[in-house]
Amino acid sequence: MSDVEIRRRVDAVWRIEGTRIVATLARVVGDVGLAEDVAQEAVAEALEQWPQSGVPRNAGAWLTAVAKRRAIDGWRRQERLDQRYEVIARDLGTVTEEEWEPVRDDVLKLVFTACHPVLGREAQVALTLRVVGGLSTEELARLFLTSVPTMQQRIVRAKKALSAARVPYEVPEPPKWRERLSGVLGVIYLIFTEGYAATAGDTWMRRDLAQEAVRLGRVLAALVPREPEVHGLLALMELQASRFAARVAADGRPVLLAAQDRRRWDRGQIARGLTALERSDALGRGRGPYALQAAIAACHAGAPDVDATDWPQIVVLYEALEQLTRNPVVTLNKIVAISMASGAGAALELLDAEVDERALAGSHLLPSVRGELLTLLGRTDEARTELERARDLTANGAQRRVLEEKIAAL
Repeated sequence: MSDVEIRRRVDAVWRIEGTRIVATLARVVGDVGLAEDVAQEAVAEALEQWPQSGVPRNAGAWLTAVAKRRAIDGWRRQERLDQRYEVIARDLGTVTEEEWEPVRDDVLKLVFTACHPVLGREAQVALTLRVVGGLSTEELARLFLTSVPTMQQRIVRAKKALSAARVPYEVPEPPKWRERLSGVLGVIYLIFTEGYAATAGDTWMRRDLAQEAVRLGRVLAALVPREPEVHGLLALMELQASRFAARVAADGRPVLLAAQDRRRWDRGQIARGLTALERSDALGRGRGPYALQAAIAACHAGAPDVDATDWPQIVVLYEALEQLTRNPVVTLNKIVAISMASGAGAALELLDAEVDERALAGSHLLPSVRGELLTLLGRTDEARTELERARDLTANGAQRRVLEEKIAAL
């Protein structure tokens, strides 16, 4: 097997197993930063050894065992080979490739640890997407619209802050949930959105990442059943994930909402999403940002096609969401809904009047929406310029192809 093929195999194993490997290591070594570091050392060792020895039958178990040995070596070098060494050594002696099965809730502990209040929100999100989502530093830099060195420094600082504060690897006791819940919800949703529409790479979606976020949402809803926004987030993810089968064509091309075959939407998942939204509403504390987005997704889920969608209701929901979040992307989505409810002319006027271009600098979203509206208005030359700008700004290959097709159609 060539080095290129080995690299692809290692990348594939890490995409699938990386989160659970880090979670398992964090449980054993008690330090999220150290767990991620030794996991990366194990990946480097795989790239050296597998070309000669071949890919192990259980590659995840191999990486975990090597990473644990690296942790032991590090403790030995630091003359800290104490009771932790005995514990991890016993663990190594009892785990075989056939028996290896990471504890699923370890991933949730990883999220709570990475979302500790000792870190700022951006650091929480970046670290969780790194150790839970398995995103590379380059992908994180694109997601945060920053440079790779800046993102590397942010990750290193976050790991050091957790270690310095001796943050335990655990789901906190119930009295401490509320102070950590907002960060955890935000991170889970960002993991889901990265899976739903990848910021970089050649694939339109990363379903494994989105499905892991949904799983975490279900676990969290069971842990804190009296928190309406937990159910709101779960509802939103279930409803959006129900479209996955219809979002990609047989040749891998993205299929946008208007062109999707709604018969392929997962009705069981839609039902679960609507039930979660009902649970959120039943708690009687009003709709927060996630529940409002779930209500928008429910409008789409209940419509047989785009024309039959209740666009005026969606505009109202986006207006409420905009008041809560002051998020420019929400404003963009509201304007798209207005174009469907009231026409492209009214939407374009609002776009030029309400959207602060500086807040979306470096994002393809604004020129993409403006290009769509100009296309609908027949202003072809202006539309082409905007869509070309959007194409040049996107880092996702599938999204770029969609934009190129739109440009060609003009």
